[in-house]
Amino acid sequence: MKIHNSKEPLQATNADLSRSDFDDVSLQETRFNNVNLSKSTFADVNFSGARFSNLNFTNVEIEDCDTTGMTFRGVLVADLFDAYKKSLPSRN
Repeated sequence: MKIHNSKEPLQATNADLSRSDFDDVSLQETRFNNVNLSKSTFADVNFSGARFSNLNFTNVEIEDCDTTGMTFRGVLVADLFDAYKKSLPSRN
C-alpha cells in the first residue's frame, strides 16, 4: 500500500507492517505501544522531546547523535560520558 501526500492520521492495530519504509514523513505526537521495531533502522530522525519507557535496548547501537539534554534513568548522558572518560586509564 502506498500513501503519498496524505495528511490523515493512520490507525494500525493488530497489523503487520514489517519492511515498511517511511521517508520524509511526519510522525509527530505519534504513540507506539506494544510495537516490535527489532532490526529497524533510524537515520536522520528528530526524536527531540520524545519519551521512551519500558524498552528492550539489547544490542542497540547509537552513533553520531546529538545528546544535548538527554537523560538515561534520570542522569544526563553528557555526565555519564564524562564519568566514563574519567574512569579510563590515562594515556601518556
